[in-house]
Amino acid sequence: MRIDLHCHSTASDGTDTPAELVRNAAAAGLDVVALTDHDSTRGYAEAIAALPHGLTLVTGAELSCRIDGISMHMLAYLFDPDEPALLAERELVRDDRVPRARGMVARLNEMGVPVTWEQVARIAGDGSVGRPHVATALVELGVVPTVSDAFSQDWLSDGGRAYVAKHETDPFEAIRLVKAAGGVTVFAHPAASKRGRTVPESVIAELAAAGLDGIEVDHMDHDDDTRARLRGLAADLGLLVTGSSDYHGSRKTCVLGEYTTDPEVYGEITRRATGAFPVPGTGGA
Repeated sequence: MRIDLHCHSTASDGTDTPAELVRNAAAAGLDVVALTDHDSTRGYAEAIAALPHGLTLVTGAELSCRIDGISMHMLAYLFDPDEPALLAERELVRDDRVPRARGMVARLNEMGVPVTWEQVARIAGDGSVGRPHVATALVELGVVPTVSDAFSQDWLSDGGRAYVAKHETDPFEAIRLVKAAGGVTVFAHPAASKRGRTVPESVIAELAAAGLDGIEVDHMDHDDDTRARLRGLAADLGLLVTGSSDYHGSRKTCVLGEYTTDPEVYGEITRRATGAFPVPGTGGA
């Protein structure tokens, strides 16, 4: 089985619609794909309706978290999307995305960059607006060559010149909320140092003690030495190890199935989940 547990659609900052994502996942030879849009479950219905035969969909989300001033992302799988407390927290994060993006546009204008809110809103479309949409605007204007280049101290990375903070969930609270909604939690790309400061291993140990289920080890932002170190850490802490593409369509260079999750780990995730269950494809629309 080929299993990719971290993908984005136009419901957040990907460029594939949810329907396109599942069709492209099947075409890439995947057996299982997870839809993990940022703080959003709005793509579920479209993805399920289009799900091809032979492909299973894992519903999820990537939750925006922060601890000790460090931004981190928590992948949540197979939770009940209508559970009130987790839904309220996701809405709180999403609602803060628009004023945050407007603030980044204002900072860029102060720096002489002629980006507009209308441009960013057009790029975001119906998705939850975020830094990748602002970064895409910078690419369109020729300010930076790629979206990745916009995530630097010169521009949009944590603490960068145009960075603006938003509401982000405490990760211990995120674990509690996801567990209460019947879901499973995996710390996304925990050592992606190119994105900014990373959470110390001591904090990962505390998260594990609080119920964290796993860490995403095989990821494009981790080199071989980092993956080996994280595998050792996961073994020491009794955490599951996942791998995934973090696919964003044409917004990033990674491709579907570039990194995958072991079927036994996937099986354990589904066994632990009680809020929702993987959806088998029925042929799609």
